[in-house]
Amino acid sequence: MRYLDFEALERMDAKAFQAQHPYPWTNPAGLLTEEGYAALREGLPVVEQFTEVVGKRRRYGQRSHDRLALEYSPTLSLSPPWQAFMTELSGPDYRQFIARMLGTRAFRLRFHWHYTPASCSVSPHCDAREKLGSHIFYFNTEDDWRPEWGGQTVVLDDKGRFDARSAPAFEDFDSATESQAMGNYSLLFCRRGNSWHGVREINCPPGSYRKVFIVVIDEDRPLKRLAKKLKGLFKRAA
Repeated sequence: MRYLDFEALERMDAKAFQAQHPYPWTNPAGLLTEEGYAALREGLPVVEQFTEVVGKRRRYGQRSHDRLALEYSPTLSLSPPWQAFMTELSGPDYRQFIARMLGTRAFRLRFHWHYTPASCSVSPHCDAREKLGSHIFYFNTEDDWRPEWGGQTVVLDDKGRFDARSAPAFEDFDSATESQAMGNYSLLFCRRGNSWHGVREINCPPGSYRKVFIVVIDEDRPLKRLAKKLKGLFKRAA
């Protein structure tokens, strides 16, 4: 079974993506095969594998991003579909897709799952500078979720008014575009100085979760990483 639809990846228009406003983003349907998506939904990690991340202090006065989180590692116990999917994501075809869309081959990929219960949210923010972008895969369907419960990633446009080191609220932005987050959709976006995004407060029944899997695309500059590591060592020794 294939999980990524490689033909759909090839059809993605990198120039249109890079020209998107207010920063590069796209919310396509069907980047996973129908059979692969169903198998991944069926084999999602169980809640007991996750760590609760609640009330963690953020910089610049931004509200905490509350959720359950699970970081991928090669030793993590996963269902066979997810093991196969991780192999595809680490393979040359997906890396070529990311390189073409972002316009660079200098990146590393890491992976995690987020399950978000009621009353939690992701406050508006721009990602850290070392992050080039993210590819978010949505895993809720009509079988377990309702659109009115929320969970859409919101692409925010500030018209360049806010410093990334600030804490604006959703209502402070000039426009807000919600992603399609039900079914076999994903959201790919690039980090920019104004790449504000977030998730409004979830309003779902107890026991329900917004379920996403995120491919994090980090800058891969070995010399820069080494300099940062050495700087940390010198600080600790001082």
